[in-house]
Amino acid sequence: MSTTRRLYFLSNSVSFRKNIITSCPIQCVYTSMSTNIINLEYPRNNCHYSIVGSCNGILCVAHETSSKSFIQLWNPSIRKVKKLPPFEESPYPPYGFIYGFGYDFVTDNYKVVVISFYSMPDDFTKKIEVKVNTLGTNFWKNLQEFPFNGKPDNIASGIFVSGTINWLASKHWHHSPCFIVSLDLGKESFQKILLPDYGEEDVSILYLSVLRDCLCMMYGHDVWIMKEFGNKESWTKLFSVSDMRDPSKSSYLTKTVYTFDDGQVLLQALVDRNSKLIVYDPRIDTFKFSKFQINNVYDPTSPDGPEVCIESLISPFSK
Repeated sequence: MSTTRRLYFLSNSVSFRKNIITSCPIQCVYTSMSTNIINLEYPRNNCHYSIVGSCNGILCVAHETSSKSFIQLWNPSIRKVKKLPPFEESPYPPYGFIYGFGYDFVTDNYKVVVISFYSMPDDFTKKIEVKVNTLGTNFWKNLQEFPFNGKPDNIASGIFVSGTINWLASKHWHHSPCFIVSLDLGKESFQKILLPDYGEEDVSILYLSVLRDCLCMMYGHDVWIMKEFGNKESWTKLFSVSDMRDPSKSSYLTKTVYTFDDGQVLLQALVDRNSKLIVYDPRIDTFKFSKFQINNVYDPTSPDGPEVCIESLISPFSK
């Protein structure tokens, strides 16, 4: 029932070889105030860190080396951290991982999903394994291989909405996404969700997010939401940030971060390969760059961006 929300984002300090998770009040996006900003440092240890997502006050953080990966659940409000058990890996070396984190309403528990990519010995076949860990258990359950003969977008974490985790997918490697693969956390089963019809438009740049508790898709400068989850016909284009269409700049939206009480929306965008926070007012179709910006982002071309986390007393050890 908490209403206090803070913005978390990941940056790094090359000189000090540390990753830093910065926390600040969500109101910082309106001002340049620096009060109540907290920096939490992590030794790098040659790991790449990324925030998978947040749920009920718990942040899910993935840690990666070139061949290994592990997950920590962290409630920054109470400074409690739980490292999940290592997952059994394939005998073949992995070349990538993507993740998902969410709440299972059926079992009243939290689940983490890891999708691992492997190249088989013949160098032509690629295997995609899906594993899930339920908080409180010491093992990872193997699910079916990634379904529908799909190839998931191997950049972005899955998006949690309506008891499901969702990834963009395509039919062939390195092709534009053409559908969404959705994992029902309660049933631990998959379904395919079709994208909206764009007509003749190019759909090479797509990102998933959440807006107003609905699955949201970012396409260029456009924001779409699925008003009824799973129903393709309910895709609705909400707005287009038209003022961003500057032909001299390469820019597109990557994430809806937060919706304010007055209807304005905090968005993340890439502008000339720099990650920017913008505040968009759909009522008058105007936007402004936030005075508070993300500096030293680990990879500005990555869709991973700031995560809004509520304050809660929920412990990652509670299950």
